[in-house]
Amino acid sequence: MKNILLPTDFSENSWNAIKYAVNFFEKEACNFYLLHVNKPSDIVTNEAEYIESQNSIENVYVEPARQKLHKIRQKISQRFPENKAHKFYTLTGYNFFIKSIRECVEEKKIDCIVIGTKGASGLKKIIVGSNTGDVITKVKCTTFAIPERAEFRNLKEIAFPTDFSLTYDIQILDTLREILEKCQATLRILHIRKNKTDLNTDQYENKELLDYYFNSIPHSFHYLTNKKVEDAVQCFVESRNINMICMVAKNLNYFQQILFHSKVEEISYHIEVPFLVLHEKP
Repeated sequence: MKNILLPTDFSENSWNAIKYAVNFFEKEACNFYLLHVNKPSDIVTNEAEYIESQNSIENVYVEPARQKLHKIRQKISQRFPENKAHKFYTLTGYNFFIKSIRECVEEKKIDCIVIGTKGASGLKKIIVGSNTGDVITKVKCTTFAIPERAEFRNLKEIAFPTDFSLTYDIQILDTLREILEKCQATLRILHIRKNKTDLNTDQYENKELLDYYFNSIPHSFHYLTNKKVEDAVQCFVESRNINMICMVAKNLNYFQQILFHSKVEEISYHIEVPFLVLHEKP
Protein backbone atom coordinates (compact mmCIF):
# COMPACT_ATOMS: atom_id res chain seq x y z
CA MET A 1 0.00 0.00 0.00
CA LYS A 2 1.49 3.32 -1.10
CA ASN A 3 0.85 6.55 0.77
CA ILE A 4 0.50 9.53 -1.58
CA LEU A 5 0.34 13.15 -0.46
CA LEU A 6 -1.67 15.56 -2.61
CA PRO A 7 -1.23 19.19 -1.44
CA THR A 8 -3.97 21.42 -2.82
CA ASP A 9 -4.81 25.10 -2.83
CA PHE A 10 -8.13 24.33 -4.57
CA SER A 11 -6.90 25.72 -7.89
CA GLU A 12 -7.34 24.09 -11.31
CA ASN A 13 -3.59 23.63 -11.26
CA SER A 14 -3.69 21.45 -8.14
CA TRP A 15 -6.75 19.59 -9.44
CA ASN A 16 -4.75 18.67 -12.53
CA ALA A 17 -2.04 17.18 -10.28
CA ILE A 18 -4.68 15.17 -8.41
CA LYS A 19 -6.06 13.79 -11.69
CA TYR A 20 -2.55 12.84 -12.78
CA ALA A 21 -1.89 11.04 -9.50
CA VAL A 22 -5.12 9.03 -9.55
CA ASN A 23 -4.41 7.96 -13.13
CA PHE A 24 -0.74 7.21 -12.56
CA PHE A 25 -1.42 4.97 -9.55
CA GLU A 26 -4.58 3.47 -11.03
CA LYS A 27 -3.40 -0.13 -10.69
CA GLU A 28 -1.78 0.23 -7.27
CA ALA A 29 -3.27 0.13 -3.79
CA CYS A 30 -2.93 3.65 -2.40
CA ASN A 31 -3.91 5.89 0.46
CA PHE A 32 -4.29 9.40 -0.94
CA TYR A 33 -4.00 12.27 1.53
CA LEU A 34 -5.52 15.54 0.32
CA LEU A 35 -3.84 18.33 2.28
CA HIS A 36 -4.66 22.02 2.46
CA VAL A 37 -2.52 24.33 4.57
CA ASN A 38 -3.56 27.82 5.65
CA LYS A 39 -0.46 29.95 5.94
CA PRO A 40 0.09 31.88 9.20
CA SER A 41 -0.02 35.05 7.13
CA ASP A 42 -3.60 34.16 6.18
CA ILE A 43 -4.52 34.02 9.84
CA VAL A 44 -2.44 36.78 11.44
CA THR A 45 -4.02 39.71 9.60
CA ASN A 46 -6.14 42.68 10.54
CA GLU A 47 -8.64 40.15 11.78
CA ALA A 48 -6.27 39.15 14.57
CA GLU A 49 -8.35 40.96 17.19
CA TYR A 50 -11.39 39.08 16.00
CA ILE A 51 -9.72 35.70 16.09
CA GLU A 52 -9.15 35.22 19.78
CA SER A 53 -9.42 31.51 20.23
CA GLN A 54 -8.75 28.13 18.72
CA ASN A 55 -12.44 27.78 17.98
CA SER A 56 -12.46 31.00 15.97
CA ILE A 57 -9.54 29.80 13.84
CA GLU A 58 -11.36 26.52 13.36
CA ASN A 59 -14.55 28.24 12.21
CA VAL A 60 -12.97 30.89 10.00
CA TYR A 61 -10.21 28.91 8.29
CA VAL A 62 -10.15 25.20 8.97
CA GLU A 63 -13.83 24.29 8.55
CA PRO A 64 -14.22 26.03 5.15
CA ALA A 65 -11.08 24.17 3.98
CA ARG A 66 -12.57 20.87 5.13
CA GLN A 67 -15.73 21.58 3.15
CA LYS A 68 -13.69 22.31 0.01
CA LEU A 69 -11.66 19.13 0.52
CA HIS A 70 -14.90 17.19 0.83
CA LYS A 71 -16.02 18.64 -2.52
CA ILE A 72 -12.77 17.47 -4.09
CA ARG A 73 -13.43 13.93 -2.82
CA GLN A 74 -16.89 14.10 -4.36
CA LYS A 75 -15.40 15.37 -7.62
CA ILE A 76 -12.94 12.46 -7.67
CA SER A 77 -15.81 10.00 -7.15
CA GLN A 78 -17.73 11.57 -10.04
CA ARG A 79 -14.79 11.76 -12.47
CA PHE A 80 -13.16 8.39 -11.85
CA PRO A 81 -14.56 4.85 -11.76
CA GLU A 82 -14.75 3.37 -8.29
CA ASN A 83 -11.42 1.86 -7.37
CA LYS A 84 -11.52 -0.26 -4.23
CA ALA A 85 -7.73 -0.12 -4.03
CA HIS A 86 -7.82 3.66 -3.56
CA LYS A 87 -8.71 5.35 -0.30
CA PHE A 88 -8.89 9.11 0.17
CA TYR A 89 -8.35 11.09 3.35
CA THR A 90 -8.47 14.83 3.96
CA LEU A 91 -6.09 16.85 6.11
CA THR A 92 -6.14 20.53 7.05
CA GLY A 93 -3.75 22.71 8.96
CA TYR A 94 -2.62 26.25 9.61
CA ASN A 95 1.14 26.38 9.77
CA PHE A 96 4.12 27.13 7.58
CA PHE A 97 3.62 25.15 4.38
CA ILE A 98 6.88 23.18 4.34
CA LYS A 99 6.63 22.39 8.04
CA SER A 100 3.15 20.97 7.47
CA ILE A 101 4.36 18.92 4.50
CA ARG A 102 7.27 17.52 6.48
CA GLU A 103 5.05 16.60 9.42
CA CYS A 104 2.59 14.86 7.13
CA VAL A 105 5.36 12.96 5.33
CA GLU A 106 6.61 11.66 8.67
CA GLU A 107 3.28 10.94 10.34
CA LYS A 108 1.60 9.30 7.37
CA LYS A 109 4.76 7.59 6.10
CA ILE A 110 4.35 9.23 2.72
CA ASP A 111 6.02 7.48 -0.22
CA CYS A 112 5.40 10.17 -2.80
CA ILE A 113 4.18 13.77 -3.09
CA VAL A 114 2.28 14.87 -6.20
CA ILE A 115 2.02 18.62 -6.53
CA GLY A 116 1.02 20.97 -9.31
CA THR A 117 3.15 23.73 -10.72
CA LYS A 118 2.07 26.62 -12.90
CA GLY A 119 4.11 25.82 -15.96
CA ALA A 120 7.15 27.87 -16.85
CA SER A 121 6.28 30.92 -14.79
CA GLY A 122 5.61 28.73 -11.77
CA LEU A 123 8.92 26.94 -12.13
CA LYS A 124 10.68 30.27 -12.56
CA LYS A 125 9.39 31.32 -9.15
CA ILE A 126 11.07 28.32 -7.54
CA ILE A 127 14.20 30.43 -7.24
CA VAL A 128 12.44 32.82 -4.88
CA GLY A 129 10.66 30.05 -3.03
CA SER A 130 7.31 28.97 -4.42
CA ASN A 131 5.50 26.16 -2.63
CA THR A 132 6.33 23.64 -5.33
CA GLY A 133 9.97 24.71 -5.46
CA ASP A 134 10.29 24.47 -1.70
CA VAL A 135 8.81 20.97 -1.68
CA ILE A 136 11.19 19.83 -4.42
CA THR A 137 14.30 21.20 -2.73
CA LYS A 138 13.49 21.06 0.99
CA VAL A 139 11.36 17.97 1.63
CA LYS A 140 13.16 14.64 1.45
CA CYS A 141 10.48 12.69 -0.32
CA THR A 142 9.99 11.52 -3.90
CA THR A 143 8.01 14.25 -5.65
CA PHE A 144 6.10 14.52 -8.90
CA ALA A 145 5.81 18.13 -10.10
CA ILE A 146 2.89 18.26 -12.53
CA PRO A 147 2.69 21.29 -14.83
CA GLU A 148 -0.75 22.78 -15.33
CA ARG A 149 -1.00 21.62 -18.96
CA ALA A 150 0.33 18.11 -18.37
CA GLU A 151 -2.08 15.33 -19.29
CA PHE A 152 -1.59 11.79 -18.10
CA ARG A 153 -0.32 9.48 -20.81
CA ASN A 154 1.14 6.02 -20.57
CA LEU A 155 4.85 6.51 -20.07
CA LYS A 156 6.93 5.46 -23.05
CA GLU A 157 10.18 7.35 -22.56
CA ILE A 158 11.69 8.96 -19.47
CA ALA A 159 14.62 11.33 -19.77
CA PHE A 160 17.28 11.27 -17.07
CA PRO A 161 19.72 14.19 -17.47
CA THR A 162 23.00 13.57 -15.65
CA ASP A 163 26.51 14.97 -15.48
CA PHE A 164 27.77 11.50 -14.45
CA SER A 165 28.85 12.90 -11.09
CA LEU A 166 27.08 10.48 -8.80
CA THR A 167 27.20 12.30 -5.48
CA TYR A 168 24.41 10.09 -4.14
CA ASP A 169 23.75 6.45 -3.32
CA ILE A 170 22.73 4.60 -6.47
CA GLN A 171 19.78 3.11 -4.55
CA ILE A 172 18.09 6.50 -4.80
CA LEU A 173 17.23 5.44 -8.36
CA ASP A 174 15.15 2.47 -7.17
CA THR A 175 11.94 4.48 -7.58
CA LEU A 176 12.84 5.35 -11.16
CA ARG A 177 13.60 1.72 -11.97
CA GLU A 178 10.32 0.63 -10.37
CA ILE A 179 8.38 3.10 -12.56
CA LEU A 180 10.22 2.01 -15.69
CA GLU A 181 9.41 -1.65 -14.98
CA LYS A 182 5.78 -0.96 -14.13
CA CYS A 183 5.17 1.17 -17.22
CA GLN A 184 7.46 -0.85 -19.49
CA ALA A 185 9.06 2.44 -20.47
CA THR A 186 12.45 3.17 -21.96
CA LEU A 187 15.04 5.26 -20.15
CA ARG A 188 17.00 7.88 -22.07
CA ILE A 189 20.11 8.85 -20.10
CA LEU A 190 21.18 12.27 -21.28
CA HIS A 191 24.63 13.77 -20.76
CA ILE A 192 25.15 17.39 -21.73
CA ARG A 193 28.63 18.81 -22.10
CA LYS A 194 29.55 22.43 -22.73
CA ASN A 195 32.24 21.48 -25.20
CA LYS A 196 33.36 18.33 -26.98
CA THR A 197 35.44 16.70 -24.28
CA ASP A 198 35.69 13.06 -23.34
CA LEU A 199 34.39 11.75 -20.03
CA ASN A 200 36.97 11.73 -17.29
CA THR A 201 37.74 8.53 -15.37
CA ASP A 202 35.14 9.12 -12.65
CA GLN A 203 32.45 10.02 -15.15
CA TYR A 204 33.18 6.95 -17.25
CA GLU A 205 33.01 4.68 -14.20
CA ASN A 206 29.70 6.24 -13.15
CA LYS A 207 28.33 5.77 -16.65
CA GLU A 208 29.27 2.09 -16.43
CA LEU A 209 27.57 1.90 -13.04
CA LEU A 210 24.34 3.36 -14.47
CA ASP A 211 24.54 0.96 -17.40
CA TYR A 212 24.85 -1.98 -15.01
CA TYR A 213 22.15 -0.69 -12.65
CA PHE A 214 19.60 -0.41 -15.48
CA ASN A 215 20.75 -3.52 -17.32
CA SER A 216 17.30 -5.14 -17.10
CA ILE A 217 15.58 -2.00 -18.40
CA PRO A 218 15.55 -0.79 -22.02
CA HIS A 219 17.86 2.21 -21.91
CA SER A 220 20.26 4.22 -24.02
CA PHE A 221 22.87 6.94 -23.57
CA HIS A 222 22.70 10.23 -25.41
CA TYR A 223 25.27 13.01 -25.63
CA LEU A 224 24.64 16.62 -26.54
CA THR A 225 27.02 19.55 -26.69
CA ASN A 226 25.55 22.87 -25.61
CA LYS A 227 26.74 25.63 -23.31
CA LYS A 228 23.25 25.84 -21.84
CA VAL A 229 21.98 22.69 -20.19
CA GLU A 230 18.35 23.76 -20.31
CA ASP A 231 18.47 24.43 -24.06
CA ALA A 232 19.90 20.97 -24.67
CA VAL A 233 17.19 19.32 -22.58
CA GLN A 234 14.58 21.38 -24.42
CA CYS A 235 15.89 20.15 -27.76
CA PHE A 236 16.05 16.54 -26.58
CA VAL A 237 12.50 16.53 -25.19
CA GLU A 238 11.10 18.09 -28.35
CA SER A 239 12.89 15.62 -30.63
CA ARG A 240 11.64 12.51 -28.82
CA ASN A 241 8.48 11.17 -27.24
CA ILE A 242 9.56 12.12 -23.70
CA ASN A 243 6.72 11.74 -21.18
CA MET A 244 8.65 12.57 -18.02
CA ILE A 245 11.95 14.05 -16.86
CA CYS A 246 13.62 12.52 -13.82
CA MET A 247 16.24 14.26 -11.69
CA VAL A 248 18.00 13.72 -8.39
CA ALA A 249 17.45 16.65 -6.06
CA LYS A 250 20.85 16.32 -4.41
CA ASN A 251 22.51 17.37 -7.64
CA LEU A 252 21.00 20.82 -7.16
CA ASN A 253 23.28 22.93 -9.34
CA TYR A 254 22.68 20.76 -12.38
CA PHE A 255 19.01 20.49 -11.45
CA GLN A 256 18.54 24.27 -11.32
CA GLN A 257 20.05 24.78 -14.75
CA ILE A 258 17.34 22.56 -16.20
CA LEU A 259 14.43 24.10 -14.33
CA PHE A 260 15.33 27.75 -14.49
CA HIS A 261 15.70 29.65 -17.71
CA SER A 262 16.30 33.37 -18.03
CA LYS A 263 13.73 33.58 -20.81
CA VAL A 264 10.51 32.06 -19.50
CA GLU A 265 8.76 32.21 -22.87
CA GLU A 266 11.31 29.79 -24.34
CA ILE A 267 10.43 26.97 -21.97
CA SER A 268 7.72 24.89 -23.56
CA TYR A 269 8.49 21.42 -22.23
CA HIS A 270 8.11 22.68 -18.66
CA ILE A 271 4.45 23.33 -19.37
CA GLU A 272 3.55 19.82 -20.44
CA VAL A 273 6.17 17.35 -19.18
CA PRO A 274 6.02 16.21 -15.54
CA PHE A 275 9.15 16.13 -13.40
CA LEU A 276 10.03 13.28 -11.09
CA VAL A 277 12.40 14.48 -8.38
CA LEU A 278 14.19 11.84 -6.32
CA HIS A 279 15.51 12.31 -2.78
CA GLU A 280 17.66 10.19 -0.57
CA LYS A 281 15.63 8.91 2.32
CA PRO A 282 16.43 10.65 5.63
